[in-house]
Amino acid sequence: MITGSRWRVAIPQSPGACTGLPEPVRGTECTFSCKAGEFLEMSAQECTQCAAGSYSLGSGIRFDQWDSMPAGFSSLLIGSPFSLFLCSSSWVPQGNYLESNRDECTVSLIYAVHLKKQGFVSFEYQYLDNNLLFEFFIQNDQCQEMDQFADAKWLKLTNHGEWATHTVNLKSGTNILYWRTGGVLMGTKVVKPVLLKNIQIEGVAYTSECFPCKPGMFSRAPGSSMCEPCPRDTYSGHGASSCTPSEASAVCKDRPPCSKKDYFQIHTACDHEGKTQVIYKWIEPKICLEGVPGAETFPPSGEREPCPPCNPGFYNNDMATCSPCPPGTFSDGMKPCKQCPAGTEPTLGYEFKWWNILPANMKTSCFNVGNSKCDSMNGWEMAGDHIQSGAGSSDNDYLILNIHIPGFKLPTSVSSRSGTEFGRITFEFETLCTADCELYFMMDVNRKSTTVVESWERTKARQSYMHIMTKNASVSYTWAFQRTNQPSDVRHYVNDVARIYSISVSNAVDGVSSGCRACALSTQPSSSTCVPCPPGHYIDTHTSQCTECPRNTRLVSHTSPGPEACRPCGPGSRSDKDHSLCYSDCHFTHTSGNVTLTFDFSLLGSVGTLMNGPSFTSKGTKYFHQFNISLCGGQEQLAVCTDNVTDLSITDTQTEKGEGANSVKSFICQSTVIPASGRGFHTALSSQSINLANTFLGATVENTLDGIRARPELYPWTSKKVPDINFYYRSLEATSSCESGRSAVVTLRCDPEKSTKGELAVPSQCPAATCDGCTFHFLWESSGACPTCTEKDYHQIEGVCKGGHQDLLYVWTEPKLCMGGVTLPEKKTLPCEGMELWVRLGAGLGAFTAVLLVSLTCYFWKKNKRLEYKYSRLVMSANKECEMPGADSCAVMEGENEGDMEDEIVYTKPSLLGKLKAIASKVRLATSYHADVVVMLTVGVC
Repeated sequence: MITGSRWRVAIPQSPGACTGLPEPVRGTECTFSCKAGEFLEMSAQECTQCAAGSYSLGSGIRFDQWDSMPAGFSSLLIGSPFSLFLCSSSWVPQGNYLESNRDECTVSLIYAVHLKKQGFVSFEYQYLDNNLLFEFFIQNDQCQEMDQFADAKWLKLTNHGEWATHTVNLKSGTNILYWRTGGVLMGTKVVKPVLLKNIQIEGVAYTSECFPCKPGMFSRAPGSSMCEPCPRDTYSGHGASSCTPSEASAVCKDRPPCSKKDYFQIHTACDHEGKTQVIYKWIEPKICLEGVPGAETFPPSGEREPCPPCNPGFYNNDMATCSPCPPGTFSDGMKPCKQCPAGTEPTLGYEFKWWNILPANMKTSCFNVGNSKCDSMNGWEMAGDHIQSGAGSSDNDYLILNIHIPGFKLPTSVSSRSGTEFGRITFEFETLCTADCELYFMMDVNRKSTTVVESWERTKARQSYMHIMTKNASVSYTWAFQRTNQPSDVRHYVNDVARIYSISVSNAVDGVSSGCRACALSTQPSSSTCVPCPPGHYIDTHTSQCTECPRNTRLVSHTSPGPEACRPCGPGSRSDKDHSLCYSDCHFTHTSGNVTLTFDFSLLGSVGTLMNGPSFTSKGTKYFHQFNISLCGGQEQLAVCTDNVTDLSITDTQTEKGEGANSVKSFICQSTVIPASGRGFHTALSSQSINLANTFLGATVENTLDGIRARPELYPWTSKKVPDINFYYRSLEATSSCESGRSAVVTLRCDPEKSTKGELAVPSQCPAATCDGCTFHFLWESSGACPTCTEKDYHQIEGVCKGGHQDLLYVWTEPKLCMGGVTLPEKKTLPCEGMELWVRLGAGLGAFTAVLLVSLTCYFWKKNKRLEYKYSRLVMSANKECEMPGADSCAVMEGENEGDMEDEIVYTKPSLLGKLKAIASKVRLATSYHADVVVMLTVGVC
């Protein structure tokens, strides 16, 4: 009320019956608050002590019992009508904790509280599976979301068997608390639920009820603010005010005969004589009977035998344990520590292959969310040449083995290398199961969040797995084995087991040495100490000096010293200045016959993005696969994929640099994106980021490279004028499905109709970009993938002559299949005369030839006439002087006279053709005349 007080007002039970009602009664002032151990009795409007067997916090509320859903809590299903039809999930009380849904339905747990003053909400949770989205946020009474940091909204993953505490400040007034979960189920695997317990809210004026003590706890006197645990060998039920001795139990069960499931084997620690033996222990509490029919005989202890070799180090008889070797020395675990030879240095790390005692930096535990029976049990047991999962208390226990690495230290000679590998962990394991067991391998970097690196289900043959550490950070590796994920209080599958035979970690900063490696020596003759090599340099084993890798090679850090450590880059690639990786500089050249094509892919941009789909899960949840592809450039140009579900607190700058705890930085990476619509979330979510390609193998027009096939049949293409160019990539991280790691092929195709940025696509037969889960295929069509233009790609066109001028144009040869390079020359305008020169020259030559022919005709005609005349004169003179008989006429027929012939010659006007024929005839006559003259001169000389 405005006056700061409240009133009790009578309300009629039947509408309209307002007569005879009592007057309003003024109640307690609104400023009051109840003390711890009290609650507000609503009818009396005053604080009352809690009864024995219950408690209250006064100004706080605590929920630590979940036999049923407490008053004020509600579970609300959110989503599209389609998903709501298929979903029936809710938050379920499980006694000590509250369990979320195990499917992809979106479910909210809601609780509304009014605070008198500023306070806070605190709760414990277990969040194991990143396939489940888990957020906590607060709204006011106007359904407006309160401002809160991203790291307070999206909760971080936890380790198996560990509970995390989350606390958020609350403002005075009405606060509506939301715990929301929603799965992302791509396959048939069921997600692990979120667990909540111990929800506490501070800042309320009072609580309207007291909370009963949970089983195993009691409160003896009224007005208690907390419950006490029952003493040893006693028990209590729900809301107990005292504990009952265990002998007074009203329920008894027959103790079964002992079997092999009731004991387990361990190796004792080495004694002062360096001996150990196998012994057996009963699983506590022991509930079986010995010596009855059908009971298994408890095995005797084994013979004392020599301890196995130490993991790197030596056996210290005085301390009866293995000790690390002093600095600069090494041991293989069999012999005493020795000094490394000159020119070498110890290789630091862990190498565990003999399992007699648990190494100091490893710990083991057993955990079950439903009960605490195995809390004091070892999750893993030593077994000589291997370490194996323990018996546990039930089949769904998590059996946990953990090793902590405070950091990594590269060898001295490579300490300044700017490579991407700081260390690697390798372990050899196997699983033998008859149920649905699962072995998890997890990683926690800088204690931010735990992610599952890989997992194996059911029986797996003995095999090795390796994981590369790409940043120098503190990291914890965890193995968790669970025989079945079905709730169980008994052990049916105790013989299902996981075994680890060896674990090795390279370059661990606090590791010990099991050997020595060559190192680079100083150029100073007097110095024999190891010195660091510059980036991109290897150690020459002959000179012990640092030598730079050849051009376009990359340095592989974990290989032996020598030139073999420099691996050549593939076709169409080059190395960076530090020789840390090979990459494409966006330029490519292809020669076929006498044709050379050059390409410049920088027009495509630094990073290409493809979001395919949508795809839908079995319950209708829509999701997309987003791929980021970096085609060119080195470390600075790599693509980044970031999960914003479990680490939204990282900044945009960190995201771009790939520095987030849940970010992936590589040539090609993939994220699963869930749109905000239909799931009740306020923003699109990105999760499950994976690395598809961290090594560039090369670019070529060939369809295979280094065992990877491009499969051109996935992208039919009719034009072969410009070949497709395939970029080949590989990821070094092996998976249970892809033993050689994932690989990817990006096919670049010239399409002049596309933009320079172009379009990315995946095969229609494989909408997830992969048909087998190991090789990913992408098609990038763009005009930017066309070759660079040259002078051969355009030609010249002559325009029409107008006004005495004519244009000279240059156009691209169609279809234009090039981009960039040379540009078209500018248009030229020339006078038309210049264009008619050759025509006029041709006409002149024709006229000259005609004149020449006519001149020759006249010349030969006149010459023939002179010869005729001389012949006639010669004949006439010969007849006068020698009076010889006249020669037979060969030119004048009988009956003809010279006058007639002369008249014919002079006055006849033959055609041009006739003249030519006459010239030819007269040439022959002239020849005959000459012959006759010669004869006549020979025989007729006087």
